[in-house]
Amino acid sequence: MDRAYHGDQTRQLARELGYRPVVPPPSSRNPSWSYDRTLYRRRNEVERFFCRLKRFRRANVRYDKLDVIYLSFVHLAMIWDALQLL
Repeated sequence: MDRAYHGDQTRQLARELGYRPVVPPPSSRNPSWSYDRTLYRRRNEVERFFCRLKRFRRANVRYDKLDVIYLSFVHLAMIWDALQLL
């Protein structure tokens, strides 16, 4: 979930489905709620990873029909991205 989904109904639905919402409250929200800041930062890292993965058109469009081949390309893209950081 992201800040756009901070409504009470959306948060309740997420809890009913077994998820733990980790959304910071907007500054205008009163009363506000507590959230796990560390877990929210980790969620952001995952989002940034998928943004970097979208640079590879083959992974973004998903040309591969088999999951194994798609996953192998994702691994290759992750290696390529890690080497670019060096």
